[in-house]
Amino acid sequence: MYQNRRGHSTTDRILDTMTESQSENTKPIEPILYESHMHTPLCRHSVGDPEEYATIAERRGLKGIIVTCHNPLPDGLAQGSRMYLEQMEEYFALVARARKAWEGRVDVRLGLEADYMPGLESFIEKQLQSAPFHHVLGSVHPQLEEYKARFFTGDAVAFQRTYFEHLAQAAETGLYDTLSHPDLVKNFTASQWGLKRMLPDIQRALDRIAATGTAMELNTSGLLKTIPEMNPGPEILREMQQRNIPVVLGADAHKPERVADKFEMALDLLEQAGHNEISFFLNRQRQTVPIALARKSLRNL
Repeated sequence: MYQNRRGHSTTDRILDTMTESQSENTKPIEPILYESHMHTPLCRHSVGDPEEYATIAERRGLKGIIVTCHNPLPDGLAQGSRMYLEQMEEYFALVARARKAWEGRVDVRLGLEADYMPGLESFIEKQLQSAPFHHVLGSVHPQLEEYKARFFTGDAVAFQRTYFEHLAQAAETGLYDTLSHPDLVKNFTASQWGLKRMLPDIQRALDRIAATGTAMELNTSGLLKTIPEMNPGPEILREMQQRNIPVVLGADAHKPERVADKFEMALDLLEQAGHNEISFFLNRQRQTVPIALARKSLRNL
């Protein structure tokens, strides 16, 4: 079923189109998926304007893209990897320009990747009221120097436990739609990462996340990191499925050619873990599509 997060209404037109395409095997399937995690040069470690990302989205058979640049934080926190507070209006204009340029071809939407650290809640809540965001990613970035200064005491395993505690806390704030790259810490403590040892902590965090209804991301850029597997890995995907946690696909694209990168592989991984549907957000409402139909809608570059 193609559903929204709260109303759970079926979009018959899309499903009818899919069924017709399956039976005839002659018509291309109507685009349905969105790239839900991508950046702009304003975050200072990304290249390409949203129009360039939209070009790849169209070629990949996506219905749209949701631009999710890193949010500015108070007092210049982690400023090296995000826009300045005074650039927010520029960001809104950048996305609006792309939306107008691609109207009728690729649906360009405004989103945000908003960091979570304890103590930022009121700042983030106010920031999210500044514009009509369609999708808000909640991220814990353990590699940030400011994060490590507060929470790393020299014990990598304790740091990993803190990270998963913070993921659960982020979900419990109710501020975020989706938790992004939700085992990212393994790539920055790789030499002391042990999934079996950490699994009880992860399971407790997932129980809390599931209780909030917050989605979690399958981030394909994990294949490019120290531990070359998507974030999260297969075992955590299975744990998420057992708790009915919705999954959102994101390539975390920092350059246009990575839009929808490895989405087919990600869909295969989800099916192997027992998932049968994929989600994305519009107007901060969760939309759900069967994995089989999502796969058929994608096109190769």
